[in-house]
Amino acid sequence: MMMRLIPHPLLSIALVLVWLGLVNTFTLGNLILGVVFGLVIPMLTAPYWPDRPRIGKPLRVIEYVLVVFWDIVVANVQVAWIILFRRNANIRSHWIVVPLELQSAEAITVLAGTITMTPGTVSATLAADGGCILVHCLDTDDPDAVRDEIKSRYERRLKEIFQ
Repeated sequence: MMMRLIPHPLLSIALVLVWLGLVNTFTLGNLILGVVFGLVIPMLTAPYWPDRPRIGKPLRVIEYVLVVFWDIVVANVQVAWIILFRRNANIRSHWIVVPLELQSAEAITVLAGTITMTPGTVSATLAADGGCILVHCLDTDDPDAVRDEIKSRYERRLKEIFQ
Protein backbone atom coordinates (compact mmCIF):
# COMPACT_ATOMS: atom_id res chain seq x y z
CA MET A 1 0.00 0.00 0.00
CA MET A 2 2.79 2.43 0.92
CA MET A 3 4.62 1.76 -2.39
CA ARG A 4 1.46 2.71 -4.32
CA LEU A 5 1.03 5.93 -2.35
CA ILE A 6 4.71 6.90 -2.48
CA PRO A 7 6.34 4.85 -5.26
CA HIS A 8 9.50 7.00 -5.35
CA PRO A 9 10.14 8.46 -1.88
CA LEU A 10 13.36 10.27 -2.82
CA LEU A 11 11.68 11.82 -5.86
CA SER A 12 8.77 12.93 -3.66
CA ILE A 13 11.11 14.62 -1.19
CA ALA A 14 13.08 16.22 -4.01
CA LEU A 15 9.90 17.57 -5.62
CA VAL A 16 8.75 19.13 -2.37
CA LEU A 17 12.15 20.76 -1.80
CA VAL A 18 12.43 21.97 -5.39
CA TRP A 19 8.92 23.43 -5.24
CA LEU A 20 9.71 25.27 -2.03
CA GLY A 21 12.92 26.56 -3.59
CA LEU A 22 11.12 27.73 -6.72
CA VAL A 23 8.41 29.65 -4.92
CA ASN A 24 11.06 31.12 -2.60
CA THR A 25 8.51 31.69 0.16
CA PHE A 26 7.80 29.18 2.88
CA THR A 27 4.10 29.20 3.73
CA LEU A 28 1.74 26.44 4.77
CA GLY A 29 -0.03 26.70 1.40
CA ASN A 30 3.23 26.33 -0.52
CA LEU A 31 4.22 23.36 1.64
CA ILE A 32 0.85 21.66 1.07
CA LEU A 33 1.06 22.27 -2.69
CA GLY A 34 4.63 20.91 -2.70
CA VAL A 35 3.49 17.77 -0.86
CA VAL A 36 0.64 17.34 -3.36
CA PHE A 37 3.16 17.59 -6.22
CA GLY A 38 5.48 15.22 -4.36
CA LEU A 39 2.72 12.61 -4.10
CA VAL A 40 0.86 13.02 -7.38
CA ILE A 41 3.76 13.32 -9.87
CA PRO A 42 5.52 10.11 -8.74
CA MET A 43 2.19 8.22 -8.78
CA LEU A 44 1.47 9.38 -12.33
CA THR A 45 4.97 8.60 -13.59
CA ALA A 46 5.46 5.26 -11.73
CA PRO A 47 4.38 3.13 -14.73
CA TYR A 48 7.21 4.67 -16.76
CA TRP A 49 9.82 3.49 -14.21
CA PRO A 50 9.40 -0.30 -14.23
CA ASP A 51 13.06 -0.98 -13.43
CA ARG A 52 13.70 1.90 -11.14
CA PRO A 53 17.19 1.90 -9.70
CA ARG A 54 17.78 0.66 -6.19
CA ILE A 55 20.21 2.54 -4.03
CA GLY A 56 22.35 -0.07 -2.32
CA LYS A 57 24.07 2.16 0.23
CA PRO A 58 22.10 5.37 0.90
CA LEU A 59 24.77 6.84 3.17
CA ARG A 60 27.20 6.71 0.25
CA VAL A 61 24.95 9.22 -1.51
CA ILE A 62 25.79 11.81 1.15
CA GLU A 63 29.50 11.06 0.76
CA TYR A 64 29.21 11.36 -3.02
CA VAL A 65 27.39 14.71 -2.82
CA LEU A 66 30.03 16.10 -0.44
CA VAL A 67 32.87 14.93 -2.70
CA VAL A 68 31.19 16.51 -5.73
CA PHE A 69 30.56 19.80 -3.91
CA TRP A 70 34.19 19.92 -2.80
CA ASP A 71 35.41 19.16 -6.31
CA ILE A 72 33.18 21.88 -7.76
CA VAL A 73 34.62 24.47 -5.35
CA VAL A 74 38.21 23.43 -6.07
CA ALA A 75 37.60 23.32 -9.83
CA ASN A 76 36.05 26.81 -9.77
CA VAL A 77 39.24 28.19 -8.23
CA GLN A 78 41.41 26.27 -10.72
CA VAL A 79 39.42 27.46 -13.74
CA ALA A 80 39.43 31.05 -12.47
CA TRP A 81 43.21 30.82 -12.08
CA ILE A 82 43.58 29.46 -15.63
CA ILE A 83 41.37 32.16 -17.11
CA LEU A 84 42.97 35.03 -15.22
CA PHE A 85 46.64 34.11 -15.28
CA ARG A 86 47.36 31.74 -18.18
CA ARG A 87 47.97 32.61 -21.77
CA ASN A 88 45.84 30.79 -24.31
CA ALA A 89 48.93 29.18 -25.78
CA ASN A 90 49.74 27.60 -22.40
CA ILE A 91 46.34 25.95 -21.90
CA ARG A 92 46.55 22.23 -22.61
CA SER A 93 43.04 20.98 -23.32
CA HIS A 94 42.47 17.31 -24.12
CA TRP A 95 39.75 14.89 -25.16
CA ILE A 96 39.74 11.93 -22.80
CA VAL A 97 38.00 8.59 -23.27
CA VAL A 98 36.84 7.19 -19.92
CA PRO A 99 35.94 3.48 -20.05
CA LEU A 100 32.92 2.71 -17.88
CA GLU A 101 32.23 -0.17 -15.55
CA LEU A 102 28.82 1.22 -14.62
CA GLN A 103 25.85 -0.73 -15.95
CA SER A 104 22.77 1.25 -14.94
CA ALA A 105 21.63 4.14 -17.15
CA GLU A 106 20.88 6.20 -14.05
CA ALA A 107 24.41 5.79 -12.68
CA ILE A 108 25.93 6.72 -16.05
CA THR A 109 23.66 9.78 -16.21
CA VAL A 110 24.74 10.88 -12.73
CA LEU A 111 28.40 10.43 -13.72
CA ALA A 112 27.98 12.44 -16.93
CA GLY A 113 26.15 15.17 -15.03
CA THR A 114 28.83 15.26 -12.35
CA ILE A 115 31.58 15.61 -14.94
CA THR A 116 29.72 18.44 -16.65
CA MET A 117 28.90 20.25 -13.38
CA THR A 118 32.56 20.29 -12.41
CA PRO A 119 34.13 23.36 -14.02
CA GLY A 120 36.88 22.56 -16.48
CA THR A 121 35.38 19.28 -17.69
CA VAL A 122 32.45 18.47 -19.95
CA SER A 123 31.04 15.07 -20.81
CA ALA A 124 30.57 15.26 -24.55
CA THR A 125 29.17 11.92 -25.65
CA LEU A 126 28.45 8.39 -24.53
CA ALA A 127 29.37 5.40 -26.67
CA ALA A 128 26.37 3.63 -28.22
CA ASP A 129 27.06 0.53 -26.12
CA GLY A 130 27.49 2.58 -22.92
CA GLY A 131 31.05 1.32 -22.55
CA CYS A 132 32.83 4.67 -22.44
CA ILE A 133 32.24 8.39 -22.21
CA LEU A 134 34.14 11.14 -24.02
CA VAL A 135 35.20 13.99 -21.75
CA HIS A 136 36.76 17.33 -22.67
CA CYS A 137 39.20 18.67 -20.10
CA LEU A 138 40.11 22.36 -20.19
CA ASP A 139 43.67 21.99 -18.91
CA THR A 140 45.78 18.99 -17.95
CA ASP A 141 49.33 17.73 -18.34
CA ASP A 142 48.25 14.13 -17.89
CA PRO A 143 44.97 12.98 -19.49
CA ASP A 144 45.42 9.51 -17.99
CA ALA A 145 45.46 11.01 -14.49
CA VAL A 146 42.18 12.84 -15.20
CA ARG A 147 40.63 9.57 -16.44
CA ASP A 148 41.87 7.73 -13.34
CA GLU A 149 40.58 10.48 -11.05
CA ILE A 150 37.10 10.32 -12.63
CA LYS A 151 37.06 6.56 -12.19
CA SER A 152 38.32 6.61 -8.59
CA ARG A 153 36.46 9.64 -7.23
CA TYR A 154 33.14 9.28 -9.03
CA GLU A 155 32.63 5.97 -10.81
CA ARG A 156 33.80 3.84 -7.87
CA ARG A 157 31.37 5.60 -5.53
CA LEU A 158 28.51 5.38 -8.03
CA LYS A 159 29.10 1.65 -8.38
CA GLU A 160 28.73 1.31 -4.62
CA ILE A 161 25.55 3.40 -4.63
CA PHE A 162 23.75 1.83 -7.60
CA GLN A 163 24.99 -1.77 -7.59
